[in-house]
Amino acid sequence: MKKIIAGLIAVSVLAPVAALAGPACTAEAKDKWMSEDAMKAKVAEMGYQKIKTFKVSGSCYEIYGYTKDNKKAEVYFNPVTGAVVKSEID
Repeated sequence: MKKIIAGLIAVSVLAPVAALAGPACTAEAKDKWMSEDAMKAKVAEMGYQKIKTFKVSGSCYEIYGYTKDNKKAEVYFNPVTGAVVKSEID
């Protein structure tokens, strides 16, 4: 019984952490990353607009904004190449 309770406690503590973890975008050191200004320009070139949030998230650049079709977007980018690693479009 103690093992079951300990297991349930471990799962309840670790599950929220796993849910918050974003993708792994690069293993490159930050000095190899595009500057934030260069990445913001690339994001605009890709058609993302009305960017509410632009931030570093783990090994990614992440935005919250809208697509060129005006759909809500949460997008993770490789900070070295600018490629989209993961996106959630509503």
